[in-house]
Amino acid sequence: MVTTWRSAFVPATVTVLVWAAPAAVSQPHRQEPEPPPRPQRYEADCRTVIEGSRATAYCHNPYPSVDRVRLHVECERWWDIDADSAPVEVGPAGYAELTDRCWKEIGAVWVSHQLLRESAGT
Repeated sequence: MVTTWRSAFVPATVTVLVWAAPAAVSQPHRQEPEPPPRPQRYEADCRTVIEGSRATAYCHNPYPSVDRVRLHVECERWWDIDADSAPVEVGPAGYAELTDRCWKEIGAVWVSHQLLRESAGT
């Protein structure tokens, strides 16, 4: 009777082990990395520079529409107040320079864009 019980237990154990084993036969499908997001067709091309506690954004608009840009500066210290510049309209073939600062170190800098109006020719 003990032999029968053990013989019934062995096939059940093998079934559980086979079911739980990973399927290592096939290779996982390799995904290609996604390309970086392209700027919108109205966004001015902006470059940011950090010098100590001062941040500057240099923006040039190559598009026929008007782009409203703002410089955002996030300060590193918790007590230092973050800064957002006043919005500046950069017209077609226009250029703008935006500057802001923190009292101490800068944590992050970015430029936001807002489409104001489309040109009548497009």
